Amino acid sequence: MSKYTLEVKLQTVKRYLTGNESYQTIAESIGVAKSQVITWVKLFEVQGEKGFKKCYTSYSSEFKLDVLNFMNETGTSFLETASTFNISSPSIIYRWDQLLKTKGMDALEPKKKERPSMKKETKKVEPEKSIPAEDSEYLQEQRSKGIPIEVEEDSHPLSKQVIKEYEEFSTIINEKKGKYFN
Repeated sequence: MSKYTLEVKLQTVKRYLTGNESYQTIAESIGVAKSQVITWVKLFEVQGEKGFKKCYTSYSSEFKLDVLNFMNETGTSFLETASTFNISSPSIIYRWDQLLKTKGMDALEPKKKERPSMKKETKKVEPEKSIPAEDSEYLQEQRSKGIPIEVEEDSHPLSKQVIKEYEEFSTIINEKKGKYFN
């Protein structure tokens, strides 16, 4: 949404066109840059009120090139060219000009600006065939319940070693518990 309403822009242009106030005086009174007031006046002079109505569009590379050619052939400024073609900001044309000079025609091709899909990704849930060997809290809980632990043959080669070391460690801890707490 525009920071300034259509009414503010039209009132600003009217104030200038009546000839009683300068760009600077009007700009200071409404809190905008002098260049903004000039832009509004030029836009109104070329297109009238419809020039203030924003239409968001994607410009083709041919259109961009036509705009730049027009500006070069007629000697108009970025501001005047933007007003003539109802382009919201002269800086857009400046950017096109710089892209053409530095990167060539391909840089003027419109870029797709779409939002990423909101489609939910579905995850395949496979039933667990074995208990992960790395999850020592889980292993400890299972062992305390007397549930045997199985390791898949294709699991990580260290899995069996980790389980063996865990069993040895558990045995040592249980012996020490018995020694001190009995």
